[in-house]
Amino acid sequence: MKSFLSILAVIAVIAIIVAIKVSQITTLIHTKQQVPPESVSTTEVKSEVWQQALTSVGSLTAVQGVTVAAELDGKIAAINFTAGSSVNAGDILVRQDTSAEEAQLRSAEASAELATENLRRTKELLDKETVSQSQFDADSATQKQAIAAADNIRATISKKTIKAPFSGKLGIRLVNLGQNLKAGDSIVSLQALNPIFVDFYLPQDELNQVTVGLTVSLSGDAISGKNVLGKVTAISPDVDASTRNVRIEATLDNKAGLLHPGMYVDVAVELPVTDKVLTIPATAVLYAPFGDTVYVVSTSKDDSGAEVQTVAQKIVRLGIRRGDFVAVTLGLKAGDTIVTSGVFRLRPGATVKVNNEFAPDAQIAPKPSDS
Repeated sequence: MKSFLSILAVIAVIAIIVAIKVSQITTLIHTKQQVPPESVSTTEVKSEVWQQALTSVGSLTAVQGVTVAAELDGKIAAINFTAGSSVNAGDILVRQDTSAEEAQLRSAEASAELATENLRRTKELLDKETVSQSQFDADSATQKQAIAAADNIRATISKKTIKAPFSGKLGIRLVNLGQNLKAGDSIVSLQALNPIFVDFYLPQDELNQVTVGLTVSLSGDAISGKNVLGKVTAISPDVDASTRNVRIEATLDNKAGLLHPGMYVDVAVELPVTDKVLTIPATAVLYAPFGDTVYVVSTSKDDSGAEVQTVAQKIVRLGIRRGDFVAVTLGLKAGDTIVTSGVFRLRPGATVKVNNEFAPDAQIAPKPSDS
C-alpha cells in the first residue's frame, strides 16, 4: 500500500513539472521577443563611368642592363666604385694590373719610333735612287708592324681598365681588391633605371584593341600601392604558339626610382572606350558557393506604427573590380541602399541600425598607410 502511494506521489510530481514546462514554452511561443537591431554602415549603389581596360601581369626590365665582366685575365689593382652607386658612361670601375703591358708598350713604342725613322731615311735614299724599291717596301712594312704591335698593347691596357658602358645604377660588388680575374668573371651589375620597361602578355583575341601609344597603368604591392603611368611602345609581331599570347612592351618614367628590374606588377592597358556601370564597395559583398549576395536596406513600419529598417538578401552578378569597388551587372539598381559592413552578422529580414561614423573609406586608387 505504501509502495503504491509512493508511486502515485512521484507521478504527481512529474505531472506538475511537465505542466509547468509546457506553460513556460507556450508563454515563450506566444510572447513576441524583441531582438536588438544590428549596427551596420550603408551606402547607395552609384552609377559611374569606368574606362575599359585590358589587365595582365608583367615584369619590369631595364632599358639597358648588363653584368660588367672582365675581358682579359688579370689581377685587380684598383676598385673605383661603391656598390649601389650611380655612374656615368665611361666612368672607370676597375683597373687590372697592367705593369707588364706598360713595359711592353714602352719597348713597342721605341721600336715603332725606330721603324718610322728608318722608313724616313729609306725614303730619302729612294728619292736619290741609292736604295731599291723593295728595301723601301720592307722598311714600310716593318714600320706598320711596329705601330700595330704598340696599338695591340694599348688595346690590352684599355681592356684591363674596365669602364661603365652606359649611365646607370650599380649593384652589389662581386670582386675584391687583389683578386685574380679570369676572362668573363662578373664584376658588378649595371642597370639603367630611367626610363624602364614593363613586359606583359595579352591573349591574341585582344590584340586588335591594343595600339602603340595607349596609356598603361601599373599597380601592386611592390610599388607601395602607387599608380605609375606609361605608354605602350612596342607590340611583338609574333604570337606565342604554346599560349597564343602576344608580348607587349611599355615604357615608364622612373625618376622616383620606385621601379626595379625583375619586379612583378599588375598592368592595365587603358582603352579609349568607357562603360556605364553600377558600383558598390567590395566589403558589401557576401561571397558564397551558391552565389554572391548583398543586403539591401528598406524602411517599413512595425505593429506599433514606428519606422524600422530591415534588410533583404539579394543575389548579384559581379563585373570588373577597380581598387576598393566592384561593378554589379545584375541584381541591383542605382540608388539602392546596401550594407557595407557587418554583413556576416545579418540574416534576411533582420532589423538594423545605420551608423556610418566608422564606415569603410572605399577608394578607386587606395593607398594603404602601412605600405
